[in-house]
Amino acid sequence: MATYDLEEQEQLAALKAWWNDHGGAIILGATLVLAAVGAWNAWTWYQRSQSAQAAVLYDTLQKAARANDLKTTRETAGAILENFPRSAYAPLAALVSAKVQFQAGDLKTARAQLQWVIEHARSDEIRSIATLRLASVLLDDNEPDAALKILEAKPHPGFEALYASQRGDILATQKKRSEARAAYKAALEKAGAGPLRDALRLKLDALGEG
Repeated sequence: MATYDLEEQEQLAALKAWWNDHGGAIILGATLVLAAVGAWNAWTWYQRSQSAQAAVLYDTLQKAARANDLKTTRETAGAILENFPRSAYAPLAALVSAKVQFQAGDLKTARAQLQWVIEHARSDEIRSIATLRLASVLLDDNEPDAALKILEAKPHPGFEALYASQRGDILATQKKRSEARAAYKAALEKAGAGPLRDALRLKLDALGEG
């Protein structure tokens, strides 16, 4: 029994010595882990809160857009871009507002919002949509060369035909018939069956030969 007690004491002494050497590091490590978990939970809560607030504003924006309320649409989109620029709602809000402003003739605001999408959207698809719309706005604003310039950007897969078709439209307005025809033919090669393909054939027929 004494031997057992002695061995137990030696083990306890060894354990105490080991704890003295390593206990602080273990406590620090555990504290850091708990802090990291707490920070992650806080960040997750913050992200969800931000997303929820952005969603409420986006709903307000959509209602204003449907009502053709230009002021509320513009201001609500601005609030989303300013306060929740990294949310998924930000580029969508800018696209919605830009469309409403363009239809109302406010080309300056439409241009600014579409440019924001091109520069900040994480989705290549959304950036391609914004690029096509900005090209239309620039053409309407009598800046065809600028419109052609932005269409030089590489489109998201599936948008090649739309980019080429829009280049054709711009070139046609500039009376560059042969270049417009080449653009439409390039678009036709990329287009699948559907309305776009039919529209391209009509555009080529309208240009005629030569």
